[in-house]
Amino acid sequence: MEEFRVALLKISERLSEQDFKDMKFLCQEKIVKKKLEAITRPTELFTRLIEQENITKDKPDFLIFLLQHIGRNDLIGEVDKSQTPLSREQAGVQTPLSREQAGVQASAEEGSDQLLQAFDIVCDNVGRDWRRLLRFLGVTDITMEQVQYANPYNLREQIRQCLREWRKKKGEDANISALLKGLEKCRMRLVIEKITDELNLSAGSS
Repeated sequence: MEEFRVALLKISERLSEQDFKDMKFLCQEKIVKKKLEAITRPTELFTRLIEQENITKDKPDFLIFLLQHIGRNDLIGEVDKSQTPLSREQAGVQTPLSREQAGVQASAEEGSDQLLQAFDIVCDNVGRDWRRLLRFLGVTDITMEQVQYANPYNLREQIRQCLREWRKKKGEDANISALLKGLEKCRMRLVIEKITDELNLSAGSS
């Protein structure tokens, strides 16, 4: 259970205010209105759902449902990580990764973490030309309009959601290199410098 709670804490820290509001909205049939209104933080919401056994380490389905329907598929990986040890125990089989597999997995996780960090830097520095960058990356105007409609007063969240959509659409092709190329094409060299400096990337990464 401890690993599951750690996963919930990590998810809580990465939820935006709008994510939290949307999640509470989806919980209206699970938690009585008065108690739901008294909940002010994601950790409190998760605690209530655990107490009511709406979510458990063995049954995280409702949590996954919530993350999917608020558009935070990027956080489902935290749930999956907390499930891995349990899955092995239930199967009764130990499947240690080979050295090569472990290296590939660590590299993939590091790349994913770096991309999320790069998203934060872009959100903080890209400015009013963010639409130009997203168009170059392949995000449609329709998607951008939908995201703006869902987050009308939060430019940072609009940019972040669009970057998530790019990542979802492009899969493995949505990586640091592709992001840096997009920034270079849009002549956003200051943002490139911030990303390469803060993530300790070599010049060749771009």
